[in-house]
Amino acid sequence: MLIGGVDIVVATPGRLFDLASQGYLELDRVQLLILDEADHMLDLGFNKDIQDLIKKLPKIRQTLFFSATINETVKKLAYSIVDRAIRIQIAPKDPVSKNITHSVAFIAMDDKRFFLERVINQNPGSKILVFVRTRVRAERVFAAMQRVGITTVTMHGDKEQDDRKKAMELFRSGDVKILVATDVSARGIDIPNVDFVVNYDLPDVPENYVHRVGRTGRGMQKGVAVSFCSEEEKELLMLIEDFMGKEITVMDIDKATYKETLDFTNDTGTNDWKSLIRKAEEDKKNFKVKKKKKK
Repeated sequence: MLIGGVDIVVATPGRLFDLASQGYLELDRVQLLILDEADHMLDLGFNKDIQDLIKKLPKIRQTLFFSATINETVKKLAYSIVDRAIRIQIAPKDPVSKNITHSVAFIAMDDKRFFLERVINQNPGSKILVFVRTRVRAERVFAAMQRVGITTVTMHGDKEQDDRKKAMELFRSGDVKILVATDVSARGIDIPNVDFVVNYDLPDVPENYVHRVGRTGRGMQKGVAVSFCSEEEKELLMLIEDFMGKEITVMDIDKATYKETLDFTNDTGTNDWKSLIRKAEEDKKNFKVKKKKKK
């Protein structure tokens, strides 16, 4: 396809630079360079690839950066790449769509699956996107929902491209109503008619909260974002609220309702208490390790 010439190329910076270096792409006539999700791209360390790529582009061109969030570090980096930069900012005082209703429930780490089961059962037919912290967590949630008879699909970095594509098609079409995913799905994916976003795990980076909940309440539609916050995640919740500039409404769950949710689950695997304790300890350990690395 590239041999015959194309008007538009969509690619990652590294792959694009690789193709140009091998002579498959001639970039000397490029008029417009667009970096989508620019903050995430630069923050991931693609800066060198982008700088190398720019050397192959004409000096006279237009460069556009698109992102729902951008911090000061990435802002300075972006400004160093372009000349006479103009910044266009939409709704800067509120990074989250006003079409979305936000709430947070304080739930123990190992009880989250029971509350997810309840949310799904209380909203039959709703399209629900569930975000978790890790690939392992995604598969555990998938297995837990499978045990209670709830059909879900998962999407994360360990999945092959064909499997990811299939999962997205099933969720987008509504054939499967529940998608469990890591943050790989939080950015740049337009999924129509998502009714709920459930933050099963709070994101490690506050900006990712905006990208996650942005999968619902798109356009003129209303959306609901529900976050499960364990004791270990309260610090992350504070960071998210500081980033948003407002507090998230706390769901009042009394002891009777909490106990009822645990008692009336259809999860037959809850009797394996040794396995549950081991998994809970692993989750807490992984959370602490990631938090330590972040610091």
